[in-house]
Amino acid sequence: MAKVEIYTSPWCGYCARAKDLLESRGVEFVEYDTMEDAANRAESLKRSGGRTSVPQIFVNGQHIGGSDDMAALDRAGKLEPLLAQPG
Repeated sequence: MAKVEIYTSPWCGYCARAKDLLESRGVEFVEYDTMEDAANRAESLKRSGGRTSVPQIFVNGQHIGGSDDMAALDRAGKLEPLLAQPG
């Protein structure tokens, strides 16, 4: 199973949607709160190439974007194989 990391903030609907999709697939993930921890916010900015929105999602260290990006990968049938790669 892939290593999945997601940078989020509380009360973020897009974050909830992304986490729900991952959970519905039985995918475990590491969540980093960007609102409560400035270091997490800085790390997210650096790793995502400067994107300031949340969530920012990484699979095996590869940035796949936000909630809409992950949903598009899912619709295209590309998310499942990505998540199946060993992390």
